[in-house]
Amino acid sequence: MITSALLLMNSENVDACTNFIVGKKASADGSVICSYNADSYGAFMSLYHFPAAHHEKGAMRKVFEWDTNKYLGEIAEAEETYNVVGNINEWQVTIGETTFGGREEMADSTGIIDYGSLIYIALQRSKTAREAIKVMTTLVEQYGYYSEGESFTICDPDEAWIMEMMGCGPDRKLSKERTVWVAQRIPDDAISGHANQSRITTFDMKDKENVMFSKNVVKYARKMGWFTGKDADFSYNAAYAKPDFSGRRICDARVWQFFNHFSDEMAQFVPWAEGKDPDAKPMPLWIKPNRKVSVQDVQAAMRDHFEGTPFALDSDIGGGIWQMPYRVTPLYYEVDGKKYFNERTTSTQQTAWTFVSQMRSWIPREIGGCLWFGNDDCNMVAYTPVYCCATKQPLCYNTPGADDVTFSMDNAFWVCNWVSNMVYPRYSTLFTDLEQVRDSLEKSYFAAQPEIEKQAGKLDGVGRIKFLTDYTCRKGDEMIKRWRQLAFYLIVKHNDMTVRPEENGHFKRGKYGLGATVKRPGYPESYRRAIIEQTGNKFLKTE
Repeated sequence: MITSALLLMNSENVDACTNFIVGKKASADGSVICSYNADSYGAFMSLYHFPAAHHEKGAMRKVFEWDTNKYLGEIAEAEETYNVVGNINEWQVTIGETTFGGREEMADSTGIIDYGSLIYIALQRSKTAREAIKVMTTLVEQYGYYSEGESFTICDPDEAWIMEMMGCGPDRKLSKERTVWVAQRIPDDAISGHANQSRITTFDMKDKENVMFSKNVVKYARKMGWFTGKDADFSYNAAYAKPDFSGRRICDARVWQFFNHFSDEMAQFVPWAEGKDPDAKPMPLWIKPNRKVSVQDVQAAMRDHFEGTPFALDSDIGGGIWQMPYRVTPLYYEVDGKKYFNERTTSTQQTAWTFVSQMRSWIPREIGGCLWFGNDDCNMVAYTPVYCCATKQPLCYNTPGADDVTFSMDNAFWVCNWVSNMVYPRYSTLFTDLEQVRDSLEKSYFAAQPEIEKQAGKLDGVGRIKFLTDYTCRKGDEMIKRWRQLAFYLIVKHNDMTVRPEENGHFKRGKYGLGATVKRPGYPESYRRAIIEQTGNKFLKTE
């Protein structure tokens, strides 16, 4: 059985990031698909690039914590490293993550490798998902794992895995135990996900083909007094990161909604996602979808706000006058000494960047790996194609001079945030205009994809890489140009909470050449009633 102890759970401080996973037999085109929203409050992030390289024997690599840039130490560099762009490498290996925290005392402050560095080091050293798991676990055993509990999505064109990892406390130099981890393969015909709550429970320790784990994964829990019972009954998250209210409602509810898009049987797990019933039926790690899932489906799921569910955000005034499906942070707040919470949707204003990775085994690898990337809230950006062989980033995703306190009109993070922050507070009025541009761009990308990949397939290796790199950069350039136009359009059309009339794609002018009279939409009906309910007859017009 699992015994209780102090846990650092998924509460106010751990509420970022979402990953969804689709096996190759569950996808519409036979690709393995995974997604990632990097949700970090106020963070400025670019599309990373690590070029392929050879290193001298004995070379060392400095490690800096991904979240803070704090120097952690040095590790031995690999003699050969592979090209990495964003979170995909030239072999189509893709890695994402969500942080679940777990038991506070397990964090290893003496470790050298944090979760973010571990991702990009593994991408530079791995040709398959299984190899990435081996690289990651070997490195942390040797150098120590600096971060809190983490769920990793690790995929290649053939397999999808979830690996969960935690340190073994800060006394690693005095003990042989460094980490406790387990990796579970997601069946090819299934979909899965994780969202800041440890998701792996019991696992078949005899299934060597689909399960990997550290030798001490059960022993350490016994040693610490957190588990008693048979090995077969051991649950990873029950021992190390037991789901509490926040872990279910704030975190697992996002996975529930992903499943809900592709299943007719998720109503039975609403009590689990609500987080209040301690006896609720736990949600499974994966489900088999009721239809094939496309890249576009996953993009849509990443843009979700619980529409049409018990968790929908359209029944209260929290969305403001123009009913935005977002809520302010922090997620928890107090009124008269009582604690309340906001729903945590998949799409969120704090997303720094987002991707949906498409990995295909039946075409040349330079073509097969496409990272659909956006540099802001996924609901507010067009995912542009970034091919895994690209040897440079589009300028908009790697803009000299731009950073978290320096705006640039050439930078996607800032231009996209500029537009989305116009839209958020006036969502019901402005979002349709953004959505039309977003969807038009994405439709053009998908329409062009077969021909672009056909042309790439006719070229040799070097020519193919250059062709797809140029295409990747061109699409980024075109996107940000269109987004700047959108920003100018929105401020003209919706200036001062009015709407300028249009005709045939142009703003209308009056008889004498000036802009036509603007429309004043006023309050939505629901908000008018809310005002009257609050104020009574204070604003009642009398003769």
